[in-house]
Amino acid sequence: MKIDKAALRAHVRAARDAFVAGGPTGIAVPREFLKRLEHGLTVSSYVPIGSEADPSPLARAAMDAGCVLALPHVTVRSEPMRFLAWETEAALEAGPFGLSQPAGNAIELRPDIILAPLVSFDAELNRLGQGAGYYDRAFARFPDAWRVGVAWSVQQVEDIPAEGWDVPLHAIVTEQGWITR
Repeated sequence: MKIDKAALRAHVRAARDAFVAGGPTGIAVPREFLKRLEHGLTVSSYVPIGSEADPSPLARAAMDAGCVLALPHVTVRSEPMRFLAWETEAALEAGPFGLSQPAGNAIELRPDIILAPLVSFDAELNRLGQGAGYYDRAFARFPDAWRVGVAWSVQQVEDIPAEGWDVPLHAIVTEQGWITR
């Protein structure tokens, strides 16, 4: 039976919204993540939209380890998402889809670690995103980057239908802990 991705997205977003309304405790930085951090690595984070899980504890840990931070920058659907340097005090601009992103003239960086938002995930670390494919294209563009999903535990489902272009994550962190295969 083919899973309706739009229906799955709607169902999980509603569960995520309800979960966040209940006041989750936040996401702790796992030891496994800290072990990956090295001075000078580029870590791409993101600014959460709505009830998305907040990756800022992971981004702060990366900064404390001497990593460089980047944030995604999107212009139009036909252009790839870029990862632009970001200093934590620098102002962000409004982007499409409700994104907060660095100014378009910021330095483009090659991420070593990509912290990715998601709508849903499964035990095989398949990720269901918003549907525009930006992160899947970025994962394909930077195949050596370590891909970490940031989510709430209520976003896990039994099975995500993976298409040929979908790239699984290496790990996922939730408020309940670290998930790998």
